[in-house]
Formats: sequence, C-alpha cells, structure tokens
Amino acid sequence: MAGSKTLNQLPVGSAAVVRRVNAGGIMQRRLLDLGLVPGTRVEAVGRSPLGDPIAYNIRGAVIALRQEESSLVLVELES
Repeated sequence: MAGSKTLNQLPVGSAAVVRRVNAGGIMQRRLLDLGLVPGTRVEAVGRSPLGDPIAYNIRGAVIALRQEESSLVLVELES
C-alpha cells in the first residue's frame, strides 16, 4: 500500500483511512469499539507535550490513544 503507516506515525493535522487493526483479543475489541474499523477516516488533532498520548478525531469524537495502542492500527494516508 502506497503511503501506509501506523496510526502513531500520522503527523498532527493530517488524515488517513484505517486499513487494518493488528491486534487480538480485548485490545482489538477496544479499538474496533472506538470506531477504528477498516475504511474509517481518522485525523491526528493533537499530541501531548511529551508525545504520548495522541488525540485523534474518529467519526466526530476526539479520542486520545497511547503510542502502544495506536501503533497497532495500519492506516493509508489520504491523497
């Protein structure tokens, strides 16, 4: 996939589309419940002063995820 990254690599102010969640069990369920399903548009809207967590706009809600969690979500940058 051209322009694919993990969600935690998404620069603030840019958007991407979720392609896959590379997690299992409870963590996969949590990320899917937050709206991180394939095809969903996600925008990085802010980063804490120390870089963790990162705030994302997911389906109109701003949700903060830690690097550990957001590194499990494969996204493709919007063109």
